[in-house]
Amino acid sequence: MKGKLEPSERQKLVEEGKNLKERLVTLEGDLLKLTDELQQEAQCVPNMTHPDVPVGGEDCSTIRKMVGKPREFSFFVKDHVQLGKDLNIFDFDAAAEVSGSKFYYLKNEAVMLELGLINWAVSEVMKRGFTPLTTPEIVRSSVVEKCGFQPRGTNTQVYSIEGSDQCLIGTAEIPVGGIHMDSIIPELSLPLKYVAFSHCFRTEAGAAGAATRGLYRVHQFSKVEMFILCRPEESNSFHKELIEIEEDLFSSLGLHFKTLDMATEDLGAPAYRKFDVEAWMPGLGRYGEISSASNCTDYQSRRLGIRYRPESSVPPKKGKGSSASTQFVHTLNATACAVPRMIVCLLENYQQQDGSVVIPEPLRPFMGGLEIITPKSK
Repeated sequence: MKGKLEPSERQKLVEEGKNLKERLVTLEGDLLKLTDELQQEAQCVPNMTHPDVPVGGEDCSTIRKMVGKPREFSFFVKDHVQLGKDLNIFDFDAAAEVSGSKFYYLKNEAVMLELGLINWAVSEVMKRGFTPLTTPEIVRSSVVEKCGFQPRGTNTQVYSIEGSDQCLIGTAEIPVGGIHMDSIIPELSLPLKYVAFSHCFRTEAGAAGAATRGLYRVHQFSKVEMFILCRPEESNSFHKELIEIEEDLFSSLGLHFKTLDMATEDLGAPAYRKFDVEAWMPGLGRYGEISSASNCTDYQSRRLGIRYRPESSVPPKKGKGSSASTQFVHTLNATACAVPRMIVCLLENYQQQDGSVVIPEPLRPFMGGLEIITPKSK
């Protein structure tokens, strides 16, 4: 086109250029569609699993540790729903009218118990070198996906906000994971340890039956979450540290519980290995999950673009690419305190014959010195 051309030849090239532009627009549209489809398919591929993880369904999970023994009662044991009614600390009926099923009001001492549990858990974990955070509770759906959760589909646990690309979080793991998205962390800054408080929202699609009664399975709850970003060679040792913190916390409250090495089919997409904590709930007459600790290796960091530059490597020269001398961090997460299930455990295990409930000693300083919740006179 820049050279000397006959008008007819120039016009022919102009038309050819227009056709190329139109074809390019079509091809770019096809590429975007195919890229999105490829991304959706790739997100269905889970993480690898640790060689020691038991293979099979939940029943194949193995017990790592058993702590304490079930308390023996000399009187009829109530479940937390009946205890909450007698102590006037829950209101499920009003919440059902206002919000629907699986919601609740906490009242009186239950409010102090929730706030006490949160402050106690954050305080204890901070002593171990974790930085405290509160997080956004609405995040972009792309961040949810990058953390390994599926915000779409019929059985999704995620509440999506209609008409937007945002979701309510199901765990603080998601916004904490997103803090360092698309960044390169200096190696000397690792490990990064966070303890985050947030409210969590879950659809609980497919959940039904007696196991979901009362506070055990709800749509909204408060939770304290631990999150670590570290070098790849350190993630197994930090996984051990996280489960030991959980065991220390629950032991200090006098709970009887077991820790499990979860089988492959119960890991979820991001987890390379997952330890669950199940505590004895005498009113329900069974063990119930109160916590978990997962090593997600580089599954989340690859999607979130979180890298670190080893001290021995030289920063790349301009134009040479920023990822040449960097590596992906490993991420881990663990529950320090899922409040409703802890309330279930404490009420059912510490109930007394007269209907009162004793507050475990470690929580009393965080509850204004309250030692016992007593039934209200009618």
